[in-house]
Amino acid sequence: MASINHHTALIYTMILVSAADRDMTDAEMQSIGDMVGHLPVFRDFDKAKIAKTAASCVDLLNGKNGLDGVLKAISDHLPERFRETAYALACDVAAADGKVSQEEARMLDLIRYELKVGKLVAAAIERGARARHMTL
Repeated sequence: MASINHHTALIYTMILVSAADRDMTDAEMQSIGDMVGHLPVFRDFDKAKIAKTAASCVDLLNGKNGLDGVLKAISDHLPERFRETAYALACDVAAADGKVSQEEARMLDLIRYELKVGKLVAAAIERGARARHMTL
C-alpha cells in the first residue's frame, strides 16, 4: 500500500464518491483536480501525483479488503480536524456533474459514518455543496 497521509486520505475520499456509481465523469475528475490545485489543505501536495494517488485508491478498492479497507485507511490516516473537510470535498465531487446518484448518496453516508461527521454538520455541508453547484 502506498504511503497514506492526510492528502492521500482526502483524495481517496473524493475518488470513492466519484467511483461509487462506476462512472467517474469528466466533471468529477475536473472538480477533484481543481480542489487539489486550489485549496489551502493541498498547498504542500505535489499536484503531479494526483493521478498516481487516484490509481492507488482504485487498486485498493479492487484489492482484498475492498471498500472497507479504503474507508479504514482514510479513517486511520486522516487527522480529526480534516474529517469535515473530507466530507465537504466528497459532497462537492458528488455535486460536480449536477446530479447525485443513489450510489453516490450511499457512499456519502458511508463516509459520514466512518469519519463520524454528525448528521446536522453533514446536512449543512451538503446544503453548501448544493448551493455552490447550482445552475440555471
